[in-house]
Amino acid sequence: MLAMAEINYIRLETNTKGRSYSSVAKQMELDRRTVKKYSEMEDFSPEVKSVQKRRAKVMDPVKPIIDQWLLEDIGKKKKFRRTAQRIYDLLVKEHEFQGSDRSVRDYVAKRKVGLLEENNDAALPLEAIAGTAQVDFGEAPFKYRGKEVIRHFLVLSFPNSNSFLFQVFASQNRECFLQGLTNMFTFLESVPHTIRFDNLSPAVKKVLPNGERKLTDEFTRFVAHYGFQYEFCNPGSGNEKGHVESMVKYIRNNYLLPEIYYEDLSILNEQTLNWSLEDRNRRHYEKDTMIAELYLEDKERFLQLPGKAYECVRFVQVKADKYGIVRIDTKQYSTSPRFSGQAVLAKVSFDTVALLNEENKVIVSHPRLYGETKKSMDWQPYLTLMAKRPTALKYSSFYHQLPEDWKAFFANCTTEEKRNALQLLSVILKEQDFDISVKALRMASEHGHPTTDSIKHVYYQLVNGRGIRETLSLPSSVPTTINSTRGLSHYDRLMVVNGGNPQ
Repeated sequence: MLAMAEINYIRLETNTKGRSYSSVAKQMELDRRTVKKYSEMEDFSPEVKSVQKRRAKVMDPVKPIIDQWLLEDIGKKKKFRRTAQRIYDLLVKEHEFQGSDRSVRDYVAKRKVGLLEENNDAALPLEAIAGTAQVDFGEAPFKYRGKEVIRHFLVLSFPNSNSFLFQVFASQNRECFLQGLTNMFTFLESVPHTIRFDNLSPAVKKVLPNGERKLTDEFTRFVAHYGFQYEFCNPGSGNEKGHVESMVKYIRNNYLLPEIYYEDLSILNEQTLNWSLEDRNRRHYEKDTMIAELYLEDKERFLQLPGKAYECVRFVQVKADKYGIVRIDTKQYSTSPRFSGQAVLAKVSFDTVALLNEENKVIVSHPRLYGETKKSMDWQPYLTLMAKRPTALKYSSFYHQLPEDWKAFFANCTTEEKRNALQLLSVILKEQDFDISVKALRMASEHGHPTTDSIKHVYYQLVNGRGIRETLSLPSSVPTTINSTRGLSHYDRLMVVNGGNPQ
């Protein structure tokens, strides 16, 4: 496969500028069929593949740290700035740097020149061109299921028309960033031809000298997939995307304060798109024209939407510990006991973490964790193993995470009852979450310690929507019956009446 920069150039020259495949192939010294392939390619979503680790050069891990220190020192008097020797000493002490002081001094000398050039504060007036957009994140307080939280919202604004779209997420990470853009492109049914970004980390790995950027692989693929042109602001030059920064404040003040209450993020994000449409029914602050009319000028310049949406995921190879737990972005997710100590592939989106086996089939899927929650545990794969050793249940970490109702139930169970109950739970949790099993246990326990069969009966009644059936009540008195005579005397009388002939 060609480098993404070459692919983007091919798509720019053929799809945007209209050059022939042959002329581009001749210029790039490629086969015409290769140029045609990448020009017409529709899906640049990341592919599932084995993750191979390559050993980084000794300076690579510490370059961002040095850059940050040099940027912090630019605004200080020269005598207060870190020297190259001091930077080396700090790297050794605080970051276990293994390289030489010569490597650090050489890098610092080169970066000082580059960073001083990048720190130019000169501002240029920017023209609002139809079909262009700007992107930035903002944040606002929300109430999620009764709890106050801070959420981030991604804004796509159009300077020409003064219109916007926005989407709310739990983080500003790469998956949220790309998913937000994908959602808004899908809603627009088209793509802005040029988008201006800040140097946000989901898109930019590193700002290089002379205004160049080292982009993340996911963002490079995303650009190739949708075919738009990108621009980045100079570091510290917020005026270069002043429209979207103003729109972030406008959205927060007019739509997100006071706190919005929500339970489902997807429903909230449908609402934000409707708000964006409603906002177009006002006049532009300078042009005295309805924003909805000006937006049509933008739409005329938009690019065609690809036939397939970009899959906003990344793949990470991780190793499960002895309990079958993996760690992703400081959070813990369960797999299954049979994957203890094994490598698994994680498919990470903005809202889910799916763990795959060696055949790329899903072992288990978790909601992606954000905030204070540290661990997501799917107990179902572990209960079959636990049923084989039920006496060990109380001494396992799983027991301490059980709901209190189940703890109380197991405390009164025999060994065989524990085994049966754990096997029942392993079946229930394949189909339902843990809440319904607790409800079934409570209902089955209304008349004392229940059997596994009674819990199972109530569970299926709940699942089928009929609830638990009322106990039948018998009448207080039993109807009187005719007295009967035991023995064969009645039969003998019948024989006499019929002349010894039984009828």
